[in-house]
Amino acid sequence: MTHVVIGGSTGFIGRHLQQKYRAEGRDVVTISRSGADLSWSDQSGIDAAVDGAALVVGLAGKSVSCRYTPDNRSEIFRSRLETTAALSTAISRASAPPALWVNSSTATIYRHAEDRAMTESTGELGTGFSVEVAKVWERALMADALPATRRVALRTAIVLGDDGVLGPLQRLARIGLGGTQLDGWWPVSASRRAAGTAHLPGARGGRQRFSWIHVDDVLGIIDFLEGHPELDGPVNACTTHPVDNRTFMAAVRRAVGARMGPPMPRWMLELGAMGIRTETELILKSRWVLPEKLVAAGYRFRHPDLDEALRASLTA
Repeated sequence: MTHVVIGGSTGFIGRHLQQKYRAEGRDVVTISRSGADLSWSDQSGIDAAVDGAALVVGLAGKSVSCRYTPDNRSEIFRSRLETTAALSTAISRASAPPALWVNSSTATIYRHAEDRAMTESTGELGTGFSVEVAKVWERALMADALPATRRVALRTAIVLGDDGVLGPLQRLARIGLGGTQLDGWWPVSASRRAAGTAHLPGARGGRQRFSWIHVDDVLGIIDFLEGHPELDGPVNACTTHPVDNRTFMAAVRRAVGARMGPPMPRWMLELGAMGIRTETELILKSRWVLPEKLVAAGYRFRHPDLDEALRASLTA
């Protein structure tokens, strides 16, 4: 029986992935800081698990939904680079290395885009802290010579499902705070500019683009990658129907039955982000991304329609 190694198994996607594989009868070995078969400190155990595996999936990394303090920035980098290096080391030592290693990346690697969509072949990489995290993460994936293992950096858009980013958004919508999230001026300190964590005003009127994907399609794409050996390197994991923030928040309100949601100006968003310890960049950066490689290879999305994807998420 083929087996799968999932690094970062206790996160949102990891939980769905191991549930799916176990239901299919695949042998699953999990790695996480806690609550898994192996810990990241057990390199010999990781080596043994990876040797002979059909597939390795790397999902580990501290959530970027936090305040970008120096300590958090350091942990965001460390948690991605050390875990990716551990998987790479195990694959390099394997006598029977896995055919495929799919490692998380993020669609945030592309620049703030209001003018056109970013694809794998024509996309322009951005600048700033979040982009640098994605760049070094992908470099770590490709750092070692692993000739027997195909590697894919899954540049994932915002993932919808029964957990994750949708949870707080639907709660806000239900209490009447699910309006369009408006960008605008906000004072930025010199230290935040130097750290690359400052979000400068961009799209107006809630027109920042929102590229998204349902968690079912993330799992479907990983299956698809196993069966399509021509796909490697960066792969955009997002639907073919990105929307803008105004449209997305209206869809969230419809999904939860909220009649109204006044627009939320940036000053309110900034104060709210401070209160729940996150950053407004996550909702104000314009992420306009299309899945060029997947479409060309013939992937068929399970949830291509936003309203249906939200209904599926809220009833999951």
